[in-house]
Amino acid sequence: MSYAKILYLFLLLYIFSVVPVVAQRNKAFFLREKQRKLEKIKATESILNETSLRKQNSLGELTALNQRIKDQETLITLVEYEIEVLNLEIKKNNDILQNLQKDLLKLKAEYGAMAFSVQKTLSGVTKLMLLFSSASFDQFSMRVKYMEQYGKIRKSQVEAIKKTQEKLAQQVLEMEERIQEKNELLRDQVAQKDKLNKLNDKQQVIISVLDKQEKKLKQDLTQAKNEVAKLDKMIEDIVKEEILKAKKKAIEKQKASKTVDKASDPIILSSSFEKNKSKLPWPVKGFVSQKFGRQDHPVLKGIVLQNDGINIQASQNATVRTVFSGEVRAIAFFQTLGNSLIISHGDYFTVYSGLKNIKVKTGQQVTANQEIGSLLTNIDGISELRFQIRKNTKPLNPIDWLSP
Repeated sequence: MSYAKILYLFLLLYIFSVVPVVAQRNKAFFLREKQRKLEKIKATESILNETSLRKQNSLGELTALNQRIKDQETLITLVEYEIEVLNLEIKKNNDILQNLQKDLLKLKAEYGAMAFSVQKTLSGVTKLMLLFSSASFDQFSMRVKYMEQYGKIRKSQVEAIKKTQEKLAQQVLEMEERIQEKNELLRDQVAQKDKLNKLNDKQQVIISVLDKQEKKLKQDLTQAKNEVAKLDKMIEDIVKEEILKAKKKAIEKQKASKTVDKASDPIILSSSFEKNKSKLPWPVKGFVSQKFGRQDHPVLKGIVLQNDGINIQASQNATVRTVFSGEVRAIAFFQTLGNSLIISHGDYFTVYSGLKNIKVKTGQQVTANQEIGSLLTNIDGISELRFQIRKNTKPLNPIDWLSP
């Protein structure tokens, strides 16, 4: 057997050993992602059920349902990707299978031809006969070496045929497993799409009901806007007060030439807050029910909402925690927003609105992940935290600051 053919055989065997490793990595990735998504779906389902039990066909139920549909669509996409990866894997395995079958036929043909040639040439020939028929000892040695080489080649080809047959059988089993796995995924895909269709139907029913409640929705929206405006005014007043305090402190420090208190210095605190961008813990476990910035109202046509933070819809009585250490600067209650809490972190401020109760007090120093209260559930069954991050009075997108 030529060197090129031996190299080709070993290349096939190498590829055969590598493909399952890549496949296992892809499979592990999709299993992890699907598990995460299923856990998220379970949490959203819980929030959706709690909301609908309190009041059906509400804005809160629609928001939770929208998130549930989004999760379902992502899950279907993951299943589709997984099927696509399996299709590629099956194609690769099929190519390898065909090449192994061709190579096995070639190996058997070459072995048969070589065995026939050896049998014809060396039939009945012994070393003693070679010795007497050789013109010299060197010629005898060369003939013996040829016989040994023929023996080694025959042995190596027998081994190659055996290994190829084993790999071929293993490849057939792999193909059968992948095809079975693909069929299961296709059935799962159909089931998940059926769930999505039912969720979409339910979504349309809720939107239809809420369309008839346009007057009440507009009244609620106006009330919420008025209370948000009051909260914004409170934040603005606190920021102005903080700036004045910082300036006064700087003047006093310059006069007294005292050592900076790193625990309370505004510059030290704000710098530390900045370094934790995209690393801050989430204040509550749930999903983002309203994003930062301008967006269309989910029901009212032509109404654009402006959110200076994000809304996080969560389970009833969910625990709310601080995202960073700082000082509680203000606590206030609003009819629509519930209890609101403002925490100072130097030049930065975090705002928590929608709390049922407060477990801290004004002027108190708090640490990261400290429990500050629990979520309020309104008459529509919505448990939602309005969360803001500001640098002085400028609103920042909390998603850029919270851990992914």
